[in-house]
Amino acid sequence: MRILRKDVKHGTVTVLPEVLDDFWVLYNVIKKGDKVYARTTRGVKFGDRYDRPEKGRRISVFLGILVENVMWDRYLNRLRIHGIICEAPEDVGPGSHHTLNVTFNKPLTIVKNRWMKYELDQLRKATKRGIPPITVLAIDDEGFCVAVLRGFGLDIKAEENISLPGKLNTDERTKTLQKMFKSAAKTLEDVKAELKTPIVMIGLGFIKNQFLRYLEEKKPEVKKAIIDVKSVNSTGKAGIYEALRSGILTKALKHMRVAEESQVVEEILKRLGKERKDVTYGLAEVAEANALGAIEKLVLTDVQLREAPDEERQVLEKLMREVENKRGRVIIISTEHEAGVKLNSLGGIAALLRFPIS
Repeated sequence: MRILRKDVKHGTVTVLPEVLDDFWVLYNVIKKGDKVYARTTRGVKFGDRYDRPEKGRRISVFLGILVENVMWDRYLNRLRIHGIICEAPEDVGPGSHHTLNVTFNKPLTIVKNRWMKYELDQLRKATKRGIPPITVLAIDDEGFCVAVLRGFGLDIKAEENISLPGKLNTDERTKTLQKMFKSAAKTLEDVKAELKTPIVMIGLGFIKNQFLRYLEEKKPEVKKAIIDVKSVNSTGKAGIYEALRSGILTKALKHMRVAEESQVVEEILKRLGKERKDVTYGLAEVAEANALGAIEKLVLTDVQLREAPDEERQVLEKLMREVENKRGRVIIISTEHEAGVKLNSLGGIAALLRFPIS
């Protein structure tokens, strides 16, 4: 993301999204009631309504819309902003609805009545996130999973389970492993060619070591892309989530938001499990902690913030402003990965406290 212009005093920020993670950031920054300006295409009809009907055509126009909702399809890599036109050329006219399709390398101007610190922080971090996504391979004697770890969560590229014959059935066991290794190596090769990402490999026991030897012999270029190898106790996708929770991917993901999000949610769950008094969850309980100035980190899911009814959203935004004014930190958790799902089960909002409260 590039910030082309920032005038917070007048509520205006112009950005240039450059990678897929930027869409996720904008999806959480742009909210109902904001104004968004961008160049887009719009179908118009020329001529008086009493003239012979003329087929409309699409023209390129610069529009401003008052946002009603924001839609992001991570599978189609598409961000759409829907609202009422508030500024447009004369031949388009304000008042009707329009949907802006946000695209890479095209400027987008966002106007808010008031920018919150966490929103500006998200934009600032997006400008510094200069590393590519990370490919993670989890492999063991039950199968493999290849996922691309982006800022918003896991993008599963392939998942395959096997039934490995016993050690006494040597030939069939070797044949099954070789078939799995071939499939996993092909997936890694395809992802590497498409995204040019570094690879982290995790797994149980000796299978991952056998696979490394296989790559060295059959796919040396893929082997060179592996920057780290770690052991975990879980298999497949669960093993990748375990690696995120435990922090063993921190070296590879030191600039990735999802690693931080996973660790902060684990800290919340750990404190709750020990029945400590320096953690709380639920909107009413968090609001009480805020009244005491106790919140060190306010943690809430993107869904909680985005889909709350207007009245509740105003309460949440007031709460976030007060936490920031008291030098607390606001962290938005994506529900596109496991940490966000876990936080949603607690009502979508929790807080780590500076000191214990009753």
